[in-house]
Amino acid sequence: MDKFFRPDDPVTYAIPGFVILLIAEAYILMVKRHQKINFKDAGTSISFGIGVVLLDLAFKPLYFSFFLWLSKFKLIHGIAPTTVEGFFSMQWHKEHWYLWLILVFLDDFTFYWFHRWAHEIRIFWACHVNHHDSQYMNYATALRQSWTEYFLKYPLWSWLVLLGFHPLMVMTMIQFNLIYQFWPHTELVGKLGWFDKIFNSPSNHRVHHGSNIQYLDRNYGGVFIFWDRLFGTWEPEKEKVVYGITKNIHTYNPLKITAHEWVNIWHDIKRSDKLSDKIKYLFKSPGWSHDGEDQRAATLRKKLKI
Repeated sequence: MDKFFRPDDPVTYAIPGFVILLIAEAYILMVKRHQKINFKDAGTSISFGIGVVLLDLAFKPLYFSFFLWLSKFKLIHGIAPTTVEGFFSMQWHKEHWYLWLILVFLDDFTFYWFHRWAHEIRIFWACHVNHHDSQYMNYATALRQSWTEYFLKYPLWSWLVLLGFHPLMVMTMIQFNLIYQFWPHTELVGKLGWFDKIFNSPSNHRVHHGSNIQYLDRNYGGVFIFWDRLFGTWEPEKEKVVYGITKNIHTYNPLKITAHEWVNIWHDIKRSDKLSDKIKYLFKSPGWSHDGEDQRAATLRKKLKI
């Protein structure tokens, strides 16, 4: 168990690759394309990434302990090693490789809904919004991971442990999914044809970060984009993407970025008189108002007949 909780999980091993891509992208943008880079914005994004690494070190043992306890109630036996030690037996994984393949899809299916709820439920959005606050799309933005969203993420994967997958399998797959999601955060890679129809790609993910009305709340997939095509949330990249959120807050302070939507929710709750409206400000989609114009993404798209 100690081996797992040293900082040598998949994301840790991927950090050098992240750094190389960050440097390579910056070189191409500045030297080859003569574009300016907002280093303050990039620094803010990197600070969020460092914060999540520290949270991971502090809280992953707690989540693992919870998952381990939960695994006592699993519904299906035989789809995971029976012990932590068994997880590190390569023989088991060689004989059961297909279970990892199944878990790839189940993990990404879970991520799709987690990500979608993070946009469509306001208290979840308050946790997730800082990933979209940057008005730039680059590899630094990929590191702009939420500090508060962290506490929502692992519990929503509990169903995979209850199903019967070993906690270490589930937690490892979460990390691999996160690693994959780094590379689509760039403008240097154009459209990729058939690849864009199956996988989350730079073109698909640029759309997801767009504040253009037709791009709001679209393309939630982590590894695969066919979930969006299946559930009606896919949007191809057409017009130029405008990055950021619909009301940008123009600050590089990580604490203000983390707190700003929670502050907005609090003000909305205070100005509403009915308890039902107060609750709706927590659980309805961002943009809903009890006394003003409906600014939810779905409503805005209907008005433009998109």
